[in-house]
Amino acid sequence: MSSSSSVRHRFFVYAPDKTEPGTLERRLSVREKHLVGAKAGHESGFIRIGGALTTPDAITNPDAPKNMVGSAFIIEAESIEQVKNMIENDIYYTSGVWDPEKLVITPFFSAFPLAA
Repeated sequence: MSSSSSVRHRFFVYAPDKTEPGTLERRLSVREKHLVGAKAGHESGFIRIGGALTTPDAITNPDAPKNMVGSAFIIEAESIEQVKNMIENDIYYTSGVWDPEKLVITPFFSAFPLAA
């Protein structure tokens, strides 16, 4: 069966950042490389939606710096192993930004259709 006709499932990914000092600086230092990969994943349809998680002050104080504390994604893939592979090869994972002990990858069933 070719990959173009394979069944794709949705997965929710919660990738919190480590809480040790220097993590935000490490995140910012590799962010552009992460965004290049994320953009390619989105353009291919693998990443349906993704983005940074921040502290609440990003909303309550819009002038404050956005303190990123993790990432979240909705992924469409043939298997959870494909999702794990993508996450484990991301620069945020390999450079020690995301906390592998707290990473969550789980099947996701949307109550409402995702935008095309």
